Amino acid sequence: MRAFPNVLLNAFERQVLFILLLVISLFGPKTFAENSPGRIKIVTSVFPLMEFAGAVVGERGEVSLLLPPGAEIHTWQPRPSDIVRLSSADLFVYIGGDMEPWLNDILASVRNPSLKTLEASHGISLIKIGTTGKFDLQAHKREHEHGAVDPHIWLDFQNDQVIVDRIAAVLSEMDPAGVSDFKKNASAYKKRLQTLDDTYTKSLKGCVHKVFILGGHAAFGYLARRYGLQQVSLYGLSPDSQPTPKKLIEVVELAKKYKVKVIFFESYMSDKLANLLAREVKARIMVLNPGANLSKEELKSGVTFFDIMERNLENLKDGLICR
Repeated sequence: MRAFPNVLLNAFERQVLFILLLVISLFGPKTFAENSPGRIKIVTSVFPLMEFAGAVVGERGEVSLLLPPGAEIHTWQPRPSDIVRLSSADLFVYIGGDMEPWLNDILASVRNPSLKTLEASHGISLIKIGTTGKFDLQAHKREHEHGAVDPHIWLDFQNDQVIVDRIAAVLSEMDPAGVSDFKKNASAYKKRLQTLDDTYTKSLKGCVHKVFILGGHAAFGYLARRYGLQQVSLYGLSPDSQPTPKKLIEVVELAKKYKVKVIFFESYMSDKLANLLAREVKARIMVLNPGANLSKEELKSGVTFFDIMERNLENLKDGLICR
């Protein structure tokens, strides 16, 4: 049996994992056909993928999020129960592109040879560090856990439509009887995504400002690229990074140069640095939510991907003075 790396599990947890996986190996995780005919069990790594997969599979499956509510995907560490849950799934959909630093470890520990996987970022035009002039290349080189690409691909709604089609294709292979349902569901959801994309394009076209400043990490590169904006962040892709004094001074100077009236900060992250910048340039602070995960309250209240993106748009329109 392949063991989960010791760096992530203590001795007691490894014993629990051994017992749980032994049970699975003895009785075997049932295949999709044996487990629940007509119901595909899907697990996803981030919230947008959970919503996309749920919209496409409809009543022919069930979808769950691997991350617990409020967990930060970059720093979250899988537990034995997460490995067991993934071992009983039929399909695992994840971002890739260094979004899930724990990915290889957890997949190596899954005891289900029938588990299908879908890497959502495969085939999508990824933003490479240093190619757009909007990132600090030297800072990103130090962020070895993220590699050389921005993985926040779902913040471009054209990317999302590609992902939805790929989910429909995989589900059609797994459940040929549901092909017409998957295609119909995917088409309906893609229309909503296209409407959202059109709304963003129209709303952000006539903004006074084209530069938006984040008092945090660079999570919105795809949104900036898609809608002709420029993202300036205090540090790179890792939310655990800290800006250097030099970087702080550079961003303050840029904010003054572009007469920025709003400094943005990321939801669920501290607004301390955003407030610091705002005081220096006499600006307000507003929130942007990348939407990778939800809080318990948001999950209970049924917050959707569209809800999050529509709130982001309203805040961008306000902060960038869009007419």
